[in-house]
Amino acid sequence: MTVSSPDHLDDTDLAAWLVRAAGTLANGMRSGVTTFEEKTSISDVVTAADHAAEKLVVATLRELRPDDSILGEEGSSHQGTSGRTWVIDPVDGTYNFLTGGHYWCSALALTDDDGSRLGAVYHPAEDVLWIGGRDLPTARNGLPVGEIASAPLSASCAAAYLHHTYLRDEAAGEPYLRTLLGSATYRSWGSASCELAATAAGLFGVWYQQGLPDWDWLPGQALVEAAGGTTAVVDVGGYRWSVAGGRQQVAEVVSLLQG
Repeated sequence: MTVSSPDHLDDTDLAAWLVRAAGTLANGMRSGVTTFEEKTSISDVVTAADHAAEKLVVATLRELRPDDSILGEEGSSHQGTSGRTWVIDPVDGTYNFLTGGHYWCSALALTDDDGSRLGAVYHPAEDVLWIGGRDLPTARNGLPVGEIASAPLSASCAAAYLHHTYLRDEAAGEPYLRTLLGSATYRSWGSASCELAATAAGLFGVWYQQGLPDWDWLPGQALVEAAGGTTAVVDVGGYRWSVAGGRQQVAEVVSLLQG
């Protein structure tokens, strides 16, 4: 992999460099990755590409932002002193990555004491970089995506997912079904950050899942909010749901989840 040096970049440009470098590295390893480890299930896996991409990002941040904290999906952790944290998902959608699907990406977020500062997502299959955050309107390959439209849920496509094991529990399955039936239609790509980036661009009117860790939620949350959308996290029946999209769509999903 050949990439230019990230030295002397500001946070925005560094975030862009990191996700592009991680995604490029993982993509270059893809044909050679034939083995994996299960984490929680056969659909939740990790490969050598995940580890290599996270190692690259962590090494770069430790050199260039030594005072910042780091939280990585694949176990990387560093406690800094700056009050800022880089949250890393080196390969989001690893099952798709492993099985030949296109919907996987590299993602990260930068947070501080006031919440999300920045989110970045790189989708290698399309060579598309999404970036946005506080005082930085979301852009797709450098072009602003515009403002997310607020519209009725019944006229909107939802991006939604609930692992089939939770469908057996009415406390999760019934709220999920209510929201799906309230939308015009729905899709599930298998990568939260890919779906949230698409939501920021208005392809989906709303997105929601339950039980998300920070690395699956914070990069896309920043993109949606920087595109004029809104987000919410609500507890329903012992399950925590994350919701993002247009203002009316999010309000209606939250109401339906709560019953």
